[in-house]
Amino acid sequence: MTAMQYHTIPATDLTVSQICLGAGAFGSAVDLTQSFQILDQFVEAGGTFIDTARAYAIWTSVGAGASENVIGQWLAARKLSHNIVIASKGGHPEWASLDTPRMSARDIIGDCEESLKALGLDSIPLYWLHRDDPSQPVESLLQTLESLVQSGKIRYYGCSNWRPDRIRQAQVAAEDNGWQGFVADQPMWSLAQANIAAMPDKTLVWMDDALLAMHRETKLPAIPYTAQARGVFAKVKLSGWEGLTEDVRRDYDNAHNHAIYERLEALSQQKKVSITAIAIAWLLQNPDFLTIPIVSARSRQQWNEILSATSVPLTAKERESITA
Repeated sequence: MTAMQYHTIPATDLTVSQICLGAGAFGSAVDLTQSFQILDQFVEAGGTFIDTARAYAIWTSVGAGASENVIGQWLAARKLSHNIVIASKGGHPEWASLDTPRMSARDIIGDCEESLKALGLDSIPLYWLHRDDPSQPVESLLQTLESLVQSGKIRYYGCSNWRPDRIRQAQVAAEDNGWQGFVADQPMWSLAQANIAAMPDKTLVWMDDALLAMHRETKLPAIPYTAQARGVFAKVKLSGWEGLTEDVRRDYDNAHNHAIYERLEALSQQKKVSITAIAIAWLLQNPDFLTIPIVSARSRQQWNEILSATSVPLTAKERESITA
């Protein structure tokens, strides 16, 4: 297994590990002890980049802030506040009304301030808008983010679940006004094609052809969530498509993914590496723009599979053939 590699996100001085740890379940589905174990294993493997959000666990009885609270406790216990790049998000809608934007300046600034308290940080290195509000001019949203930069509460900012036309508008507005602008985008993206229309949350944005074209043209880095597609290919290998849970089948059971699975399985046998490793390597080795997948694991074995992706040799032809 090769050592973890690192990237400096363009237009920033943030140098981060090539894999980002997703902390969405920390403090809720993953308890404090297990969360600490996962965080420790990530750092032990060379990880330096962690993704969280104010809204994480809003869908549980624990409520919003659970993930950030755990990370804040861990940073304090391990004295790593200055060694880890934390990315968090604000502006998520209320869980009972996902179609109603919650993106006023007051909402975004309030979320950021709550995140700072929970994380125990003076400044958040990378702050994402968790959603967009297309009814607002992009200038209004960027002005709020710029105010957070000027006040020192965040250093850089990006967007998540934004459509390509809005990202383009935001980048033009930033250039026209001398603002920082988005330094990265966090879309839903994985080797598996999502059944995005079947998903209950209609505010999620998939890396479709238009968004992919925008990234290729502008070279805006992508730091995708659901990079493992909920582990669908590994689960299919264990129990077949019929063995998937109802929600995973809803999200990823389609003819396109059936074909990809067969190619993945053949390549896995040929290279003697796991399907999971190849699926993550496919993102890591994107030749068109910097891609840093957000991943998660709940055991050392899962971590070893994920980390082995850093050493999977994929030729350009092999990478293209997987989705051909």
